[in-house]
Amino acid sequence: MKRHPIWQLIGPLVIAVIGVALLLFAPHHKTDEAGAQADASLINKAAVSLSSNVYRGQALKNEALELGYVPFFGSSELSRMDPLHPSVLADKYDRDYQPFLLGKPGTQSLSQLMAMQTFGNNLDHKKVVFILSPQWFTKQGQNHQAFNFYKTSIGDISWTLRATNTKVDRITAKRLLKVAGKGGGTMQRSAWKRLARGENLTGNQRAYFEARLHVLQNEDHYFDQLMVTNRMVKLAKAEKQLPATDNNAALTRLADRLGKRDTHNRFDISNAFYRHRLKPAGIRHFKNSQRNFDYRRSPEYTDFELVLNQFASHHTNTMFILPPVNNKWAAYTGLSQTMLRQTNAKLKQQLASQGFTNVVDLSNQGGQKYFMSDTIHLGWRGWLAVDQHVKPFLTQKQPTPHMHIKDYYLSKTWANHIVH
Repeated sequence: MKRHPIWQLIGPLVIAVIGVALLLFAPHHKTDEAGAQADASLINKAAVSLSSNVYRGQALKNEALELGYVPFFGSSELSRMDPLHPSVLADKYDRDYQPFLLGKPGTQSLSQLMAMQTFGNNLDHKKVVFILSPQWFTKQGQNHQAFNFYKTSIGDISWTLRATNTKVDRITAKRLLKVAGKGGGTMQRSAWKRLARGENLTGNQRAYFEARLHVLQNEDHYFDQLMVTNRMVKLAKAEKQLPATDNNAALTRLADRLGKRDTHNRFDISNAFYRHRLKPAGIRHFKNSQRNFDYRRSPEYTDFELVLNQFASHHTNTMFILPPVNNKWAAYTGLSQTMLRQTNAKLKQQLASQGFTNVVDLSNQGGQKYFMSDTIHLGWRGWLAVDQHVKPFLTQKQPTPHMHIKDYYLSKTWANHIVH
């Protein structure tokens, strides 16, 4: 029997579509032992990849937690992988922990909150590190475009299905509606509007999101893991510069040597950053350009409180890092040191008064030589200072935190309050 010519043309396509559909709608399955061993190198690569699909995804992050990786939440500073970077030190010296980097330029509290939803309950009683940048706390807060770029559909839907009529969830829904804007999608926005009003999802909405989540999770499992940026060569190159033994004095000497070698300009920042980012724009244009910047009043304080509520609900033991701004750069651009001090005081009050006591305040180190790699990012001595706190936190037994969330920190009153 001869095949119909049309079937010969479209048959392979139909079969391929059916095959993909079967994969996406198939039940989830656990990886066997051989598969898990094969995935170890992939997870190691994903931990330092800073790939957007890893950030948005679920499978690799949860497998990493099961293997003992530690989430390091942050933003652009995580990508600056010099030899003193936490991932480089942990890998070189085969420490009992390995960071899993989560964040890129533009990821802030609300982005991180949604990324956390992809962990489910796997953050329960875990240790994590959270680098908190003062630059997040602008008048407008989370940038709309950045939020939508990093928006994780798995996280959004997971949160939507778990949300209940609580103050925290109502505020979260309102913030998602405002920040995502039209980027939230019609069906998602409709659900968030109901949750913001304190209403339950409709039966049709719940059924839709459950089916959609199932497809997204299968898609993540089968396809997204194929697109992991490989930064292992960069990691290995950085490791080669480290001393053979994990010795603080030797690491300090290395930090000073690298800093001295790589900073030959009036701001004591990386020569590469100075040449490629500042000079082309014209240095003189930055003079007094930040004198009106104010990080003391921002909706970001509300978003940050939503993150703290998330950590408290999972009994997560979190170390918060408060980095500085380069003092010489701040003086040149007119960025107020008084404003920066009050911003850090406000953040520390929000943390300490709710039982978050693992706070590493480096905000007064912006004038230390080789502490910053550029205008706002940690450099050689800066990463070493972080390591001196992070290493004992992650390798030694820590007391159980006793967190007590206060609704006041969700209010606009607090978001606009100045701590003197």
